[in-house]
Amino acid sequence: MGLNLVRARTARVSVLVAAALAVPALMAAQADAAHSAAGRAPVAHGALPHLTHLAVNTNSSQNWFGYNLGSLERSGTLFHSITGDWTVPVATQHTKGQAAASADWIGIGGGCVDANCVVTDNTLIQTGTEQDVDSSGHPSYSAWWEVIPAPSLAISMTVKPGDHMHASVAEVAANSDLWNITLKNVTRGKSYTTTVPYPSTHLTAEWIEETPLEIYPNPGLTLLPNLGSPRFDGGTVNGSNAGLKASEEMVLTDSSGTKVIGTPSGPDSDANGFNACAWATSCAVPAS
Repeated sequence: MGLNLVRARTARVSVLVAAALAVPALMAAQADAAHSAAGRAPVAHGALPHLTHLAVNTNSSQNWFGYNLGSLERSGTLFHSITGDWTVPVATQHTKGQAAASADWIGIGGGCVDANCVVTDNTLIQTGTEQDVDSSGHPSYSAWWEVIPAPSLAISMTVKPGDHMHASVAEVAANSDLWNITLKNVTRGKSYTTTVPYPSTHLTAEWIEETPLEIYPNPGLTLLPNLGSPRFDGGTVNGSNAGLKASEEMVLTDSSGTKVIGTPSGPDSDANGFNACAWATSCAVPAS
């Protein structure tokens, strides 16, 4: 969820073709209606506004934290599928009287193509959950999917804190630009799948906790709520273990880009998962 209205980056790879714009444009009106019906303002997920490289040799974003695999870092690997599991975190108000929002998701595209984040990608196909708190401190939880540059589309699925989610984004056939998007609430035995055409670059894959972009009434990145430390696990790309490396971590910073406010842990023992710690500068590696 999240970057400038329909995403912007400090560096871009110009890869969106005209056909890519057609599908999301048609979805935008549907997204507005879906979010209105659900009582939520439309949001956009997944963008990386203002990427920086911190002195501690870790990439950072003002709305992402988690793990980002890039094609150049992975010896030219292109990503045709990704899976991941996570536990929906409890969301509470961080600042009294202020609304806040967060999202947990997996996706292909949109991230850093190389280890130093000099090259980024501006396509993205993703699915996940949202964990919000209104200005009175009341939480709400929901599910969604999205292809940029359209806003997210709501999934009709009950989502509660502690629910075990499983997600998959997979190309139907290699280089077909036809994608199956699946989100399962394993705890409640519910599942959603859709198939959508989308011309991806296949250049990045990621597991992310995020502050989304609110499109209206007040466009801008949302405040991060207090969250538990949900574990991402079971990560795969192209049908194999994700093999996460510490060099692929990304931390979340405040608007100045200097203060870390969200941190992933190091990879777990089988290198396919990690903890995500909000409002923290360090995060414990999950037990096996």
